[in-house]
Amino acid sequence: MVKYWIAVASHEHVKRGVIGGFAQVCHGKPGPLKRMAEGDGIIYYSPTETFGGKDPYQFFTALGKVAAGEPYTFAMSPDFIPWRRDVTFLSSHKIAIALLLEELSFIHDKQRWGFPFRRGCFEIPERDFHLIARAMEKDEQRR
Repeated sequence: MVKYWIAVASHEHVKRGVIGGFAQVCHGKPGPLKRMAEGDGIIYYSPTETFGGKDPYQFFTALGKVAAGEPYTFAMSPDFIPWRRDVTFLSSHKIAIALLLEELSFIHDKQRWGFPFRRGCFEIPERDFHLIARAMEKDEQRR
């Protein structure tokens, strides 16, 4: 059964993953990646433009499908060896979350909409995935 995921990372980190064809979540933890399976959908949400940045960005920034294979480690430095999973990213455009908030069922409290994203990576309903994906596939007029 296909599952659908939101992963949270700064836009600068998402761009690295898109270029490299991988997902890395929750500061490199393996757990969320091990729950994913080939063919699952994944959307990245970027609360900031840069890692550790304080200025809000608040866009869905990448759309993809989990590729075949298992999670694996990758040595970014001698002290940091995070887990990754291969992803086939699809052509898409960023979309501001503000444009979709009222329609997203996984956001129960629209006043505190950022709360679910604190988990770093979480499953969402298929309906919400397709709602976001359709918005990301449309042209620039919704941004």
